[in-house]
Amino acid sequence: MARLLRSPWRSLVSAPVRIMSSDQLGEIGKGAGKGGGGGGSIREAGGAFGKKQASEEELYFRRKEQEQLAALRKHHQEEIEHHKKEIERLQREIERHEGKIRKLKHDD
Repeated sequence: MARLLRSPWRSLVSAPVRIMSSDQLGEIGKGAGKGGGGGGSIREAGGAFGKKQASEEELYFRRKEQEQLAALRKHHQEEIEHHKKEIERLQREIERHEGKIRKLKHDD
């Protein structure tokens, strides 16, 4: 667990996710929504360019989210492999100690 807390992947777990409800957006590409922010002069103007910019922005965030999920999956897979190796190491230690106990019993 401590390894995870020091990991650079920790920021992915707590990375903000861009979620906007449909009533905050208004109609996508039709000027500034109801969220208070303007979204830039092109989006404020609305029309085809506003719709294009809004769709490109959504595509960017969708790709960014997919990249983050892929990195998180990879990180979890690496953690699983690490824990499997640790289990194997501890199993060898148990066997070594059991061998010592058998040897002590045999020597009696």
